[in-house]
Amino acid sequence: METHLHFSLNVFQSVVSRDLDENQRATRANFIQKLINKKKHLEGRLKLIGGANKYEGNIYIYHAGRWGAICDDSWDEAAAQVACRTFNRTGVATHGGQFGEATEKFWMDDVVCEGNEPSLLQCIFSGWGSSDCERSEVAGVICREKIEESPLPLKQPKRMKTKTFLHQVLDVRGTSLRLVGGRNSNEGRVEIYHKGIWGSICPDGWTIYEAAVVCKHLALGYAEQALQTDYFGSSRIVLSGLQCEGNETNLFMCKHGEFGNVFCPGEKGYVAGAVCTRYLPDLLLDTTVIERTAHLHDVPMFQLQCAMEENCLSKSAYEIQQTNSNWQFETRRLLRFTASSLNIGNAEFRPYLPKHLWQWHLCHMHYHSMEVFATFDILHAAGNRIAEGHKASFCLEDNTCLPGVEQKYSCKNYGDQGVSINCSDIYHYNIDCQWVDVTDVVPGYYTFKVAVNPHARVAEQQYHNNVASCMLTLSDTYAAVHGCKLERP
Repeated sequence: METHLHFSLNVFQSVVSRDLDENQRATRANFIQKLINKKKHLEGRLKLIGGANKYEGNIYIYHAGRWGAICDDSWDEAAAQVACRTFNRTGVATHGGQFGEATEKFWMDDVVCEGNEPSLLQCIFSGWGSSDCERSEVAGVICREKIEESPLPLKQPKRMKTKTFLHQVLDVRGTSLRLVGGRNSNEGRVEIYHKGIWGSICPDGWTIYEAAVVCKHLALGYAEQALQTDYFGSSRIVLSGLQCEGNETNLFMCKHGEFGNVFCPGEKGYVAGAVCTRYLPDLLLDTTVIERTAHLHDVPMFQLQCAMEENCLSKSAYEIQQTNSNWQFETRRLLRFTASSLNIGNAEFRPYLPKHLWQWHLCHMHYHSMEVFATFDILHAAGNRIAEGHKASFCLEDNTCLPGVEQKYSCKNYGDQGVSINCSDIYHYNIDCQWVDVTDVVPGYYTFKVAVNPHARVAEQQYHNNVASCMLTLSDTYAAVHGCKLERP
């Protein structure tokens, strides 16, 4: 063992010297490749730590030779199902370090799954190691055995309770809404008045979309924050399962689960709260630019090495890199396009991360202020994602402005980043990672979706202009994007 360790150290010392000849470079490459191959079979493997058994705990994923935690931002039941499927089980998500604080660095953040992915690697996330989470914000799961249904006796399947519109069960003429417990009239816990009683709303599933409708209902402008908290006090919970699209004019147009005596999971005393404001940005995605600029581009992999470092190609590209010594001469087919977002709001769009947490990207020679500003997905007819963009992080700046508006934000020289009112942030099709790798996608008809601010990490006036949902015709020689329409993420 000591002889082997001594040999490895000598090899390592010799290959990291400053002046390397061709043989030494080959030795270094072989040494590193052996280390990579040794750990390759662990890539993407999961383990659960801190639980009462091996099927529950905080979740850790193996990547690049080490284990790392997953942040609980955007972590939900769909992601938990994907994780537990690894252990041939079903399960539920846990948040806030339920099984203790993270003991490793965070590998993944803002994980968004549909629930049918074979592994977490196929879900959307902010990029390896891109996280602003504290050690207490670690995600976890509780995995349970799948229940096998017996064919006999035959039972009627249990039906899920259908959600109905609030106005169908309440007399809206005698129903009121208010914010109470806040420092001013623009914030507080949300209470609803019905039949002489004020009651709170269950925070389970409470999002910025529901809060936006509350602020609009009360003529307080837009939702700056949607809170699940006891900070504003609490009262008896009378409404659960609230679900809004975000563009309703009042809360009674939203759907709900139960009203009256309701069950509310989660921490005791926590209720739905909102903070309203009259000033927010509003990004409008330009669908015409996407349709006009989308095209296919075949690129040899030796020109994509910088993009590969940012995980901007599909999985097969990295498999080729590991197995083919001449991988640099292989070609990838990219669906390139330009994405332009105009801020039509009455406030600047600013990154939510403080400046000291921005990441320097050597390939682009500037700082990136947002891990996930946009997502690019290709879906087949059933709605399942078959290809996606992997742009790791983004730089926000004023590329063009309407006449009379001065450009304020720039990515150069560690400058402040953002999108000013009446200015556009433009990612041109010739920028690295401004594409979807469609090398493995068979010709056919698909849906192509481009979303900006997809997780609503930055509050906006509205969100139904943040996604361009387009038809994609893909052949062996060309791609056509057409029929784009705006919708919500």
